[in-house]
Amino acid sequence: MRATMRELNWSGTVTYSAERVERPRTIDEAAELVARSPRVHGLGTRHSFNDVADGPGVLLDLTGIPTDLVVDTAADSATMGAGTRYGVVAPDLEAAGVALHNTGSLPHISLGGAIATGTHGSGTALGSLSTAVRAFEVLGPDGERRTVARGDDGFEGAVLHLGLLGIVTRVEVDVEPTYRMRQDTYGPIPWDRFVADVAEVHAAAYSVCSYTVFGDEVSEVLLKSRVPEGADDVAVPDALLGAPRLPGRPADGHHTARDGSVGPWWDRLPHFPIDAVPSVGSEVQSEHFVPLRHAAAALEAVRGLAERIQPHLHVCELRTMAADPSWLSPTQGEDVLCIAFTWRKHPVEVAALLPDLEARLAPFDGRPHWGKMSSLDADAVEALWPRLPDFRRLVAAADPDRTFASAFGERVLRT
Repeated sequence: MRATMRELNWSGTVTYSAERVERPRTIDEAAELVARSPRVHGLGTRHSFNDVADGPGVLLDLTGIPTDLVVDTAADSATMGAGTRYGVVAPDLEAAGVALHNTGSLPHISLGGAIATGTHGSGTALGSLSTAVRAFEVLGPDGERRTVARGDDGFEGAVLHLGLLGIVTRVEVDVEPTYRMRQDTYGPIPWDRFVADVAEVHAAAYSVCSYTVFGDEVSEVLLKSRVPEGADDVAVPDALLGAPRLPGRPADGHHTARDGSVGPWWDRLPHFPIDAVPSVGSEVQSEHFVPLRHAAAALEAVRGLAERIQPHLHVCELRTMAADPSWLSPTQGEDVLCIAFTWRKHPVEVAALLPDLEARLAPFDGRPHWGKMSSLDADAVEALWPRLPDFRRLVAAADPDRTFASAFGERVLRT
């Protein structure tokens, strides 16, 4: 099916410039479209707040291709269509007795899009969603399929690829035996106390998220605790940095259960339930990563802009992510603090604020999320990602005629 009218991203703040969007129903159909399209780019579930998923010519939306899940418990792996949403496949993984190491807070995003942009959940010992990738199948400029696997030369450059290496159709990921979790909330924590112990707070459970608007406190800390295998529950503290455990909130149409009840991993790692898509269009987002060793100083620097930030802010969520070796990873080999802003739908005002915010983070090697708003230009990006020249060479070898080129790639990465 073909759409000829201009289409928008998730928040309605980015209008795709492509001539049209194609929605193939099979990989063979996708391959045919690639082979006959001079310019083509992959499109996922549109949860990017910039033009990273846009491109001239044709956008290829693979979300309609069947998941075709294959679980290999002997190899601890699962293979599925790249357009599959995490929330769709997670219960099927659970039914097969396996689980993912992590998910994003929003389960309605596709595997292919999340992996391509370095999207993540939270957990100081947990890598981004791309770190689970063992192999992926990709359509080259001629529409032919090839497989890129962990251990191949250039794999660490290819796994986080921003759509510039081809159209990824299937992904094989690591899985592990299924597990259960619970969520508990604590707060408020005075700002100074939190900042002094930010690493300790975020090491307090399997996955931890903290919320602030850069006032005098961190209003809430959400601990997502993993239940040991064979146990019915796991002990959690009554207080965190002196802040009490708050009354629990059962699951509703907007949030997964935060009442200490035990449930499956796929219904506790995300913030939002898989059967209720969050409201669309009320926000824009930016996210900035700093080495965890700089967390306290970076947070204080951002707080210095509080009076300008607060009129445009819904909330800022603080998370952590483990180091990984991907060439375009925002971690660049160090555990990081993720400073994720959910802004009100004020894109013009946020764009005007971002240069000053990112300047505050520059002394701490602040790197932006590839799929969110940022003011950094190609020179700044070049300085922050030293393997970028290697990535350009990888792109040139895989796509010499620039079939998969994008304005974002040319403007920000000089690919």
